[in-house]
Amino acid sequence: MTGIGKVRVRLFARLADVAGTRTTEVDLGEGLTAGDAYRLLCREHPDMEGLEGSLMYAVNAEYVSAEHPLRDGDELALIPPVSGGCLQSATNNQQLTTNNLQRCSLK
Repeated sequence: MTGIGKVRVRLFARLADVAGTRTTEVDLGEGLTAGDAYRLLCREHPDMEGLEGSLMYAVNAEYVSAEHPLRDGDELALIPPVSGGCLQSATNNQQLTTNNLQRCSLK
């Protein structure tokens, strides 16, 4: 791929731990997608592999699919699955409020 710009990548949870950073950059090649950027980072950090099926992608603060094309200057967020939280609030589809969060943290 011929570099035609850069994409800033924000890493969360396990991905940030493996990479040793919360932000990095990927050289933008023609036709590069969000999923392609993830695979490029996996080449640099093989322990990141294996999350492709459950990874969430966001470009410029909007959730997108892995096939979403990237443009010069975009910010890509790679969000792996995380555990925890309050099952009761999640299953009751309650709005997150300070009271709901405090109730979850007390359990």
